[in-house]
Amino acid sequence: MTTKRVTFLVIGLLLTASLLTAAKPIKPGERAVVRRFGRVTATPEPGLWIGLPWGLDRIDLVSVQVRRVAVGYERETDEEEDVVPRGQFLTGDHNLVNVQAKLDYAVDEDHLVDFVEQTDRVEGILTRAAEGVLAEWLAGRKIDEVLIRGQADLPSYVIERTQERIAGYRLGIRIHNANVSYLSPPQQVKSDFDEVTRAQTAIHTLENEAQQRRQEILREADRARFDIQKRAEGYRTERLRLAQAEAERFTQRLDTYRRLHKDNPNYLASIWWEEIGKLFANLKEAGRIDLLDNHLAADGLDITIFPPLPKKR
Repeated sequence: MTTKRVTFLVIGLLLTASLLTAAKPIKPGERAVVRRFGRVTATPEPGLWIGLPWGLDRIDLVSVQVRRVAVGYERETDEEEDVVPRGQFLTGDHNLVNVQAKLDYAVDEDHLVDFVEQTDRVEGILTRAAEGVLAEWLAGRKIDEVLIRGQADLPSYVIERTQERIAGYRLGIRIHNANVSYLSPPQQVKSDFDEVTRAQTAIHTLENEAQQRRQEILREADRARFDIQKRAEGYRTERLRLAQAEAERFTQRLDTYRRLHKDNPNYLASIWWEEIGKLFANLKEAGRIDLLDNHLAADGLDITIFPPLPKKR
């Protein structure tokens, strides 16, 4: 082999090696931070990145997938009774409670460089900040509220407050979700708390039953009130109609009397006898026809006097 061919071969090998050291594949779900002589020059997305060879460009690959970290209580099988376990907190009314929360976080792609610079400190700072938030929330509430409302109220509080606390550290992460995976009093007093919980559940059950019964009584009262109002309204309407009809009949008879009594002086007597006939018809219908002796008064016969009805046997 001639010297010229060896030279070309060496140059080709050098070019190939340079190309290989300059190329860096970035997989889906990853982002890269490219630093050249310590200065960030690019943050390429998934694909093939080609920069300077021979390590002149330092490329840090970062997964942007969601990660999970556990915060607080960690139960161990050989846990000693006289040792305070990690994640045991004090509530506002001086009761102990074991709490574990799990936080899901991911790299904030808008602050990718911050994450690369703080990678070794991220989970440590995040854990301590979240533990402080847990202690803060628990210290402001009584044990009953903690056990009843903790699973529902604590996650959103942890996300918001922890994100605020780590903002100054520039970790380059964003907390996406949190859940309370364990929330219980210590084993030494758990049976007592369970008994209290059962009693409180029974109280809530009785309160709910009483509330339901109250609602039923109120609905029945509303129905009864509505029925009474409808009947009263119907009775009022009927009485008004009868009164109006009676007033119209009276007005008509008064007009007739005024028109006819001049030509017929006995017209008033005929009206009187007509009314007496109606009165006797009503008396007969009601079973009130009796002897005329019962209607004798000091001034003569008075049919407006009605003796009391005989008592039913």
